[in-house]
Amino acid sequence: MIRRLRLSSRTAAYGATLFLLAGCTSPISVHEMSLQRAYMDRSRSALNGDLLSNTTHTVLQRQNLLKLWETQPTRTIATLRAMTQRHFYAHKLEDQLFALAELSYQRARKTHDRAQFMAAALYAYAYLNPSAPEADRPSGYDPHFRQACDIYMFALTEALGAPITLSAQRWTLPYGTLDVETSATPFQWHGHSLTDLRPLARLSIKGLQNIYRHVGLGEPVAGLPHLTQQESRSFQITDKLRVPLNLQLVMTNPRQQVLADVQKASLHLAAIDDPEPSPPREESTPLQYDQTAARGLSLNEAMDWSTEYKGFLDGRLFDQGSIPQLITIEPHQHGHRPVILVHGTASSAARWADMINDLLEDTEIRQNYEFWLFSYATGNPIPYSALQLREALQQAVSQLGGVQADPALGEMTLIGHSQGGLLIKLLAIDAGDKLWDGMISRPLDSLNLSTNSKTLLQEALFPKPLPEVKSAVFISTPQHGSYIAGFSLAHLVGRMVTFPITVTEVTKAVMESDPNIRRLNMRPWRVGSVYGMSPHSSFIRSLATIPVANQITAHSIIPVLGDGPLDKQNDGVVSYKSAHVPDVDSELVVRRSGHSTQSNPITIAEVRRILLAQLHNGSRPPQTAELITRNDIMTLGGEYVPTTRTHMAAPQNDNQPTTTTPPARTGKSVRPTP
Repeated sequence: MIRRLRLSSRTAAYGATLFLLAGCTSPISVHEMSLQRAYMDRSRSALNGDLLSNTTHTVLQRQNLLKLWETQPTRTIATLRAMTQRHFYAHKLEDQLFALAELSYQRARKTHDRAQFMAAALYAYAYLNPSAPEADRPSGYDPHFRQACDIYMFALTEALGAPITLSAQRWTLPYGTLDVETSATPFQWHGHSLTDLRPLARLSIKGLQNIYRHVGLGEPVAGLPHLTQQESRSFQITDKLRVPLNLQLVMTNPRQQVLADVQKASLHLAAIDDPEPSPPREESTPLQYDQTAARGLSLNEAMDWSTEYKGFLDGRLFDQGSIPQLITIEPHQHGHRPVILVHGTASSAARWADMINDLLEDTEIRQNYEFWLFSYATGNPIPYSALQLREALQQAVSQLGGVQADPALGEMTLIGHSQGGLLIKLLAIDAGDKLWDGMISRPLDSLNLSTNSKTLLQEALFPKPLPEVKSAVFISTPQHGSYIAGFSLAHLVGRMVTFPITVTEVTKAVMESDPNIRRLNMRPWRVGSVYGMSPHSSFIRSLATIPVANQITAHSIIPVLGDGPLDKQNDGVVSYKSAHVPDVDSELVVRRSGHSTQSNPITIAEVRRILLAQLHNGSRPPQTAELITRNDIMTLGGEYVPTTRTHMAAPQNDNQPTTTTPPARTGKSVRPTP
């Protein structure tokens, strides 16, 4: 019994000691966090989780609303609004407006209430106060500045929904009403009204290497241009390509209005390439655009990816006129030089997406060039497809008023990948009778053919340079044929191609016109593109002997898979020796790249260098100091091979001398100079 009493006494003593020690423990503790955790702690907000920002937490705590928020969030927001109306601030008006925006956004996320999202957007806009003097706006160094921009963007996205309606509307908000007005003059994009406005802020884009956004204020959206019936039948923008736009809900005197029961605001729309938005906006306020998302959405909606193989197997795919062969991603603007992109075999215009996406981010390129995309049935005879390209470009120039109306139309750059490179070459050479004589032993005039057949053969196989073409860029082009095209399996696939009736009839007429020609192996499949790109093809061997016309600058971009001597390299489809031609102004080798090199950063940088150099040849000064040189491209990993062309090419924008030494047999390339 006594022992138990002693144990009990000791236990009580220990307990009393612990109690006293606990009472002496400091209520404040400090510990070090990881860098990642420290950043998360400083940047937390309702945007990225359920925890509120430190500023909003502090406002609620100082206004004795923290516990109320946990049980009655709607009442908490109303009470904080009433305090703000009475100018009772925990610290200052800015903090209280931000807290109202964040609390409204957090509540809207949980209730999915569009009116609550609209309230969050209005509070965020009032906090930002973009049209006020600098002293009345939050500092750009304040992390809440960007958070408020994002609350405004995402809240508008949820409040306005999809598709977005640009019309006068009245909203019933949690605390009053909002009347939304629109411009009396409907927004026009290069003379086109826009339909089906879609939000972009919540889209995830896959398949494009780089995501570009213009960071600023507003909701990024995209709209479809409305084309007239006449425009739909002519060369013009496709109605499937969406325009990157910015949408803002603008309020005058926002810090006063947002605390009133009746509010007014207006919707403002602006395009990424429109210098005159309607209505005019504050120039000091940058606008938010998601241009890559708009391009990705366009491709996702517009492209039937099965046409890549349909277009190879069915040579009649584009003959009905239902699928345009030449499209542009924006209306032609006076002074903009066309860049025509021509894809390769069993491919499509969408394969240029990464290159266009990157090049359009260069301000000088965007202000001086425009991109046209040509599609064709890639199984058809190469001269036939090249003739379609020629006719499409001639028609486009004519419809746009000709070179007389806009001299920039006479400054075309052709860029062709793989078979597309052979197509553009046929628009850049003066073949005379070399191409025909290399294939057919008798003169064309001596054959017993109809006038239409002779005209087609004359235009396709006796090409002259298209006058508007000033530059050609060959990418992965089988100038001497592709070893893959020489395989028996490729010939088997080539036999599966169905040609247009015109091609079939002309081929048959040529064979029947002379017994000697009949003895040539001109079975239908042998006139298609697959056999045409075989190293054994008389067409490719004849074409390889004809240089690009002297008045047209020419450039080669040749990918290879390995690092060894160039004469032993290939890209998986075309050997280096086949792609190499000495009579070009520059030749760039892209190491460790396969045949589809259009998305390779070195390839894109070289195209950018070429386009910028064309702008600044002669007396025209650069608009920026950021000219790209060959040394820059070599820094990225590109290798220049010397070429032998010595025509009247304009001066190089390089910081290394141009050489005319023929390429060495060992395949050595030009290295950067110290």
